[in-house]
Amino acid sequence: MNLCHMFKGLSDPVRLRIAHLLVQRGELCVCHLTDVLQLPQSTVSRHLNILRNSGLVDSERRGKWVYYRFVNNETQVIALADMLRKGGASDSQLQRDLAGLKKPVC
Repeated sequence: MNLCHMFKGLSDPVRLRIAHLLVQRGELCVCHLTDVLQLPQSTVSRHLNILRNSGLVDSERRGKWVYYRFVNNETQVIALADMLRKGGASDSQLQRDLAGLKKPVC
């Protein structure tokens, strides 16, 4: 996996927020993310697609919903996930996102 490509995937504040939430919670649906980020579904889906193309996020369709998770199958991605966990602890925006995350019924 190309490290530069992975960092480009995280280079946007919204994608960094999404990645942090996925690392902390494991798996989330778009509806969970739109609620906490206060962004339209199309915007969140576009950012998730960029993260998926960067090799950082995987998805699985269940019925009419798609669930996303941070990929932890390579050493580089595992290191990034650990960095997000540790760095997110001191970032006020990331902590507000985490505190505001509710799991609505999709």
